[in-house]
Amino acid sequence: MNSNAEHILETVAGFSHIPDGAFNIRHNGKGVNMRSSVGISILPRKDGKGITVKIRPGTVGEIMHIPVVIDQSGIIDLVYNDFFIGEDCDVEIIAGCGIHNDGVHLTQHDGIHTFHIGKNSRVRYVEKHYGSGGNAAKVLNPVTNLFLAEGAHMEMDTVQIEGVDATKRVTKANLLANSTLVIKEKLLTSGKQTAATDYEINLNGKGAGVNLISRSVAKGESTQEFLSKINGNTECQGHSECDAIIMDNATVTAIPIVKANHVDASLIHEAAIGKIAGEQITKLLTLGLTQEEAEAEIVNGFLR
Repeated sequence: MNSNAEHILETVAGFSHIPDGAFNIRHNGKGVNMRSSVGISILPRKDGKGITVKIRPGTVGEIMHIPVVIDQSGIIDLVYNDFFIGEDCDVEIIAGCGIHNDGVHLTQHDGIHTFHIGKNSRVRYVEKHYGSGGNAAKVLNPVTNLFLAEGAHMEMDTVQIEGVDATKRVTKANLLANSTLVIKEKLLTSGKQTAATDYEINLNGKGAGVNLISRSVAKGESTQEFLSKINGNTECQGHSECDAIIMDNATVTAIPIVKANHVDASLIHEAAIGKIAGEQITKLLTLGLTQEEAEAEIVNGFLR
């Protein structure tokens, strides 16, 4: 890989060379390197558009990397990644996609990830998105489908760092008894960028629970839309929280929806959108920071 590709790989996946454990690296629309491990089997799809991952029951402590790197203008890449996690596992999956586009054509990656998480298993899924290069469009549209068996737990950390011109992030989940889902989203847009987040969580089993937490900053003339829908179909707990800082001429829309279809469904939603508080800026100015430095410090702290 060239220096641009290596930089993207380091940014979205935390490494620039071959990592330990199981991994699959996709570069410019093709799988270029892959390795399975004792507990994790990775198989390429016959059409070349993604992978099938099978994690053996009882696999604990393994980390898998599945980054996507695009540094060629004009590529439109669509992948389907299917994960089958056996019972009693505890694993971490580090994904992420970065696009460097110095050309004149639209470059786009759409990843459709489907997780089948076995009984009493725990999965941590980390996904980072990043764009760099010239003015040509860089578009990322992740779709995540989650099926959690009894007692399963999944934590998703999703981050859009910078440079992505347009994104639509869709997550749909079905939770059975005593399963739990935690999603933490961090999002930054600027210029004329657009970002849409769409969650639909179905709490179908007694004791199921979900906690959705979104933190975002909208700068310039960018637009953001946050939609979350939690369906409580039995005795369950659900919480949705969206906090956004709006700057310049940006716009942010938050639409949290909770629907209780059972008398013992306990559901809460919160949404807050506002500018940076003046007293925060003033305090940092007294410490010697410029206006721009103060704003940057506050934004970084908010998204940390």
